[in-house]
Amino acid sequence: MGTRKTLPGAWPVLLAFTLVSAVTQLLWLNFAPLITLVMKRYAVGEGQASLLVLVFPLIYIFLSLHSGALIDRYGFRRVVGGGALATAVFSALRIYDESFWVLLAGQVGIAIAQPYVTNGISKLVLEWFDEGQGAIATGVGTIGLFVGMATALAWTPALVAQTSLRTAMVVFAAIAAVAALVFALVAKDAPAPALGEEVRRKTFGELFRMRDLVIIFVLAFLGLGFFNGLTTWLEVILKPNGIDAEGAGFVGGALIVGGIFGAAVIPAISDAVRRRKPFVTVCTCVAAGLIVPLCTTRTFSTVVALGGVLGFFFLPAYALLLEMCSELAGRASAGYATGLLMLAGNAGGVVTIVAMDAVKGAGGNYRPSVWLMLGVLLVAIALSLVVSETFHRKEPT
Repeated sequence: MGTRKTLPGAWPVLLAFTLVSAVTQLLWLNFAPLITLVMKRYAVGEGQASLLVLVFPLIYIFLSLHSGALIDRYGFRRVVGGGALATAVFSALRIYDESFWVLLAGQVGIAIAQPYVTNGISKLVLEWFDEGQGAIATGVGTIGLFVGMATALAWTPALVAQTSLRTAMVVFAAIAAVAALVFALVAKDAPAPALGEEVRRKTFGELFRMRDLVIIFVLAFLGLGFFNGLTTWLEVILKPNGIDAEGAGFVGGALIVGGIFGAAVIPAISDAVRRRKPFVTVCTCVAAGLIVPLCTTRTFSTVVALGGVLGFFFLPAYALLLEMCSELAGRASAGYATGLLMLAGNAGGVVTIVAMDAVKGAGGNYRPSVWLMLGVLLVAIALSLVVSETFHRKEPT
């Protein structure tokens, strides 16, 4: 097959997408470091307060496939733009901070919009970028996710402490509005494919008859499950090692910052050597080698360093899986396939979080949960060894 070519204007389109995807993560995790504040201010329990964060992965599971199908049918610009606009509108709703339920309604609206934004990455890259730049372009798109997460966790509590919850919500609503406007002005759909290129969308059954694509979905289930489980329970895992909540926050920040740098480096190397599979295997092997030391070491500086290295090597695997998924599914089905991948990943996150809590030992001992995470990674390594290389490959239509 002939390789696709990077089109003029591709990078501005990608950067506009990266901005709006970063905003979705920023708004999702605004309340993660504010749960205690929310409980006190609105006199709600921990379960209710946590809904401000938990509605996102739950809603993503239900809407991931629909968003992917819409992106394939109507183009990423229209669907992502609509998601960005809805994100801005519902972020403005959160400015009314007198009611917990209004805040929750705003979060639900943003959560509904989120998959219609973030699931656009594979379609964008496949339509706009040369095959030899696919992984780094996807990596840049995922960097936006990590930057949004890190900004939310680090900046939100400081901004609320220095101003007020309402002022913080005004600032975040303004950021969302600017991001939606930038996307509307900059983003556009790529020209239609030339005659003879793939134009037919694959059905659900056709995608699931593709062995390697199914393996990639399972890898997403395991990989995102591991990441969500680790970040959710990191504080309680590290507490017996003498690392408090603030220290655990630094370790989580190092994990994400390491992922930002890794997502810029490892996918670029993957493009340069024209291989995807070996990098997924290496990323997973490094994570398996580091997870037990990360969760058992008592020296704070060492744990922070381990978190940074783990993030650098493991988080880029997300971009690689997205690119492998789109390479297998093809241009016409990239959005739907990405929706399936994200559905698997978010389901894996929910299952792993619950499973880690279920297997913990007496007195809240999370050491069995650490071994569970290691087991998840070992299964992922085995699957990464049997999946086929996807670079420069097109499935028959």
